[in-house]
Amino acid sequence: MPTKNKRLSHLDRLGRARMVDVGAKPETVREAVARGFVTVQPETLCLIRDSSIPKGDVFAAARLAGIMAAKRVHELIPLCHTLLLSSADVTFQPSSRPTRIHIESRVRTTGRAGAEMEALTAVSVAALTIYDMCKAVDKSMVIGDVRLVYKAGGRRGTYRRAGEAPLA
Repeated sequence: MPTKNKRLSHLDRLGRARMVDVGAKPETVREAVARGFVTVQPETLCLIRDSSIPKGDVFAAARLAGIMAAKRVHELIPLCHTLLLSSADVTFQPSSRPTRIHIESRVRTTGRAGAEMEALTAVSVAALTIYDMCKAVDKSMVIGDVRLVYKAGGRRGTYRRAGEAPLA
C-alpha cells in the first residue's frame, strides 16, 4: 500500500512531469508477469478453438500483437524508458466456466528499469486483438482484470500478488 508522504518519482519539485534518471541504478535481471482475460460467448470460444473466426488464427495474431506491444511501450506510455527486452511471451488458456480466455505475459530484460509496463501492455494489446478479431461474431466481449502478478529485480526486489495461482 502506498504511503501518503511518498513523493511521486515522475514529478519534479514544481509538479512537472519528467522522466526519471535511472543512470546511476545498477543493471539487474528484471522480470514481470501480467495477466488478464477476455470473457466471450460460448459460441465464440468454440469458433476460436475450431479456427473458424473469419479473420484467422486468433491466438497467433494476439500473441504477436502482445509481443510487438511489449517492445514498443516507450512509444505508447509517456515517461517510460526504452528497454532492450531479452524475452517476451504471451500465452492463452481458454476456460469454459465462465467462457473466458485467460492471458498471461512474461517479459525479461537486463537493465536499470523494470518490465512491468511491458508485461501489462502485452496483455492489454493481446486482449484488444482478441476483441478485434472476434467482434464480428461477438460484440458482448468484456476485457477484464489486467494486473501485475509478479515482478523481480531492481532495488525493490520481488513482488507477488496475493491470491494468484503460482506461476508455471
